[in-house]
Amino acid sequence: MSYQWLTLWGYVPEFFQAAWLTLQVTLLAFCVALILGLLTALAGASHLAPLRVVARCYIELIRNTPVLLQIFIVFFALPSLGLNLSAYTAGVIALGVNVGAYMAEVFRAGIQSVPRGQIEAAGILGLGRSQVFIEVVLPQAARAVYPAIVNNLIQLLLGTSLLSAIALPELTGTATVINARTLLYIQTFSVTLIAYLLLSNCLSWIAEQIGARMFHPPLMLKQHTRRRLLLMPRQANRT
Repeated sequence: MSYQWLTLWGYVPEFFQAAWLTLQVTLLAFCVALILGLLTALAGASHLAPLRVVARCYIELIRNTPVLLQIFIVFFALPSLGLNLSAYTAGVIALGVNVGAYMAEVFRAGIQSVPRGQIEAAGILGLGRSQVFIEVVLPQAARAVYPAIVNNLIQLLLGTSLLSAIALPELTGTATVINARTLLYIQTFSVTLIAYLLLSNCLSWIAEQIGARMFHPPLMLKQHTRRRLLLMPRQANRT
């Protein structure tokens, strides 16, 4: 059995390269998902009915169809419309669009968790809608949804394994190729399993450290906004 592991040792550089590619796709797709999720959540909360309809259609379409089919559409169907994408680009777009729909629901829940009274109080103090969102809503919503965001990041990392279906040499795709060369089923897929485990735990640890720095001590509003909110009860008492 030891000689089989020694045989697989020669493929370690390929595993490292595949792990790096997996991490790249994960982080890029996560950035796409964050942007799409936030924009969709804002569109869903908009006073304009067309924006709400578009946001709801996007969420329902993505969440109720298989992610593998979405990957195939981006990679195989779009070229028929004249848009040729590499497996790397198609994977980032497909996974980003998919996770973006789930992130939209996460952001929506976070925004709705902010007490309505605080938003109204900030408006009474003369803050514009963008100021209210950035200085009052967003910090509190971010704190509420941060664990769910990290969970979506980990799920996105694991979802990159589906990109082996479009021949992207990420971890699962590389493991499949190495297994076909060596026929070392147990060794090859055990190493792949450990690689995913290490990557997911490293991302979780990094996210935990970022969360500890961001949210401890508790999030505070910008200083001038905070002072105005603190003064409001006193002014109300005087009236």
